Amino acid sequence: MSKAGTTADSKESDKFKDLIGPMDPKLDREVREILTTARVGLLLKASFFGNLATRLTLTNADEWCPTAATDGRKFYYNSRFIKMLRPKEVEFLFGHEVLHCVYDHFGRRGDRDPQLWNIADDYCVNGDLKKHNVGEFITSVPCLYDKKYEGLSAEEVYDILYENAEKIDINQLIDQMIDQHLDGDGDGDGEGGGDGEGDDKTKGRPRLSAEERQQIKDEIKEAMLSAAAADTDGIGNLPLGVRRIIQELTEPKMNWRELLRMQLESTIKSDYTWMRASRKGWDMDAIMPGMKRDPMIDIALMIDASGSMRDTMLKDILSETASIMESFPAYKIHVATFDTEVYNPKQYDSENLEDIREYEIKGGGGTDFTCVFDYLKQEEIEPKRLIVFTDGYPYGSWGDENYADTVWILHGTTTIVPPWGQHAYYEEETT
Repeated sequence: MSKAGTTADSKESDKFKDLIGPMDPKLDREVREILTTARVGLLLKASFFGNLATRLTLTNADEWCPTAATDGRKFYYNSRFIKMLRPKEVEFLFGHEVLHCVYDHFGRRGDRDPQLWNIADDYCVNGDLKKHNVGEFITSVPCLYDKKYEGLSAEEVYDILYENAEKIDINQLIDQMIDQHLDGDGDGDGEGGGDGEGDDKTKGRPRLSAEERQQIKDEIKEAMLSAAAADTDGIGNLPLGVRRIIQELTEPKMNWRELLRMQLESTIKSDYTWMRASRKGWDMDAIMPGMKRDPMIDIALMIDASGSMRDTMLKDILSETASIMESFPAYKIHVATFDTEVYNPKQYDSENLEDIREYEIKGGGGTDFTCVFDYLKQEEIEPKRLIVFTDGYPYGSWGDENYADTVWILHGTTTIVPPWGQHAYYEEETT
């Protein structure tokens, strides 16, 4: 399997295809009771997940869905598949669909390989559910799980899978997926969609517009806040990724330009120092307390080249930095791009500041924040502020939180919360 197209020709698992067929009304009534009971169980034992599961409309999908799926509003199920599971495993399945919605796995894929992304999603979700005892991990049918992926984001799991793509039996992993992953528009896109509206396999499959998808995302955010408020156990028992999203939703967002200016201006310290007073107007050589500004602002701007960096973003962040620095008498700006190593380091000051707007971004691999701090230490650069412009998906560590006062400016996301430092989310100005 090549990294260039790991699963481009793959289809969803045929493992449960024989379950697709006309709805059996008697069986469906029995299964709906099972599903209703499972949601009540979640409400009693894991209320956050139970509240979110309750808002999903139970929708029979025997004619096109071999297992289960969700579009954020409905819980699609195959009644024959549900009958294969134990009651507590059904609770787990509800939690599985809920977490896909919470983590917005449908909207975060980008240009990643669809099948490999779906597998990464399931590893991420199943690890969180198992670790936090939501329902009972599914063993009645094969289910994706690996302890080493517990606590990792889907992006982190994807990068690991991608790096080891040639060693992976993709079909074996696909056979362990317990649901169908919908992009929202129902176009299949490598996810088992049919060839057209008349295809029996796609009858009833959701097809949503971009506006509907955005509306659903907004609805999920509101539902998350309500579910968190209703959780008597508090959010401390929820998966870390969920806690971060809730905290971000409840904390006021600061404009990134405002945060950047505030942080850079704060590097100019106005302290009382003992200075020899001017002799003009004095008959004695006096030493008086006076105000002396810190003569040099030394900052580092590190730009993540691994994500969807656009030229407009780069020019925006560099221009904003330059315009702020122009108001100060003395400064040094260290600029570099990085992925898993640092590229094209440049230094700017009052003599060549205009050149910063023509800085060229290099790199384009994965994201490793550790290399940023290793580089700064190696070059003995100790900035008063470290500014990191990133999409916020590192392989692992976020780096050395004790090395420098750090400001994270994140683009392409509003849900990731760095574990330390100040942060804001990049937004382009609209005219």
